Amino acid sequence: MPPTDRFVISFAAEPPQELLPYGRWADTLAGHFRAAVGELDTEGEDIGELDTEIAWFPDRTYAGRTYIPAVARTSGGFEVLGFVSFSEGAGGPSQFESRVDFTSELAESNPEWKLDLNDEVIGSWRGEQGNSADMTLVWGVPLIPGGAVVTAELANLAVDQSELVEERFTLIAPDNYRGDFLEIKLWDKGGDELAHESLYVEDDEED
Repeated sequence: MPPTDRFVISFAAEPPQELLPYGRWADTLAGHFRAAVGELDTEGEDIGELDTEIAWFPDRTYAGRTYIPAVARTSGGFEVLGFVSFSEGAGGPSQFESRVDFTSELAESNPEWKLDLNDEVIGSWRGEQGNSADMTLVWGVPLIPGGAVVTAELANLAVDQSELVEERFTLIAPDNYRGDFLEIKLWDKGGDELAHESLYVEDDEED
């Protein structure tokens, strides 16, 4: 195989190692998530209280930390999204950290969406000639049936992949590298593409 001109970190995160959180482990994670929600700066917006069960997403581990994303709805009609991360050692999980945000952009208000995506930059990766990539945690759900696998692509190069787990997925992939940006694609079991979405919303150009 000849040398590539797209030298970029790929498939850097471990695949999911555990089932979706449940029981006492889910309660532990929820405590950290709810604490972060309680400290969230809503800039004066009354988002209400969490009024649904927290939906957890598959775990991914990168650079010594495990990330478990989550979303929940509030009584004010908002969605809270974020993750709980931790280090793992001989004594079990430790050094917990939780990061959250909120949005009023909900899937049911956007019928054109085929994927409901969330993302958060969790680090950086330095490439050649001073270029750097944003290592980005991406999680979400397909809004159309038939999907089996989700990939993250950078300039048509697959840089991460995740099977759907209870119709949920988590990716960790480089973004914003050499002018290229992530595109998330949904595939069926036969390898046919069902949908694709960019992480970035492009404004429609006026004629």
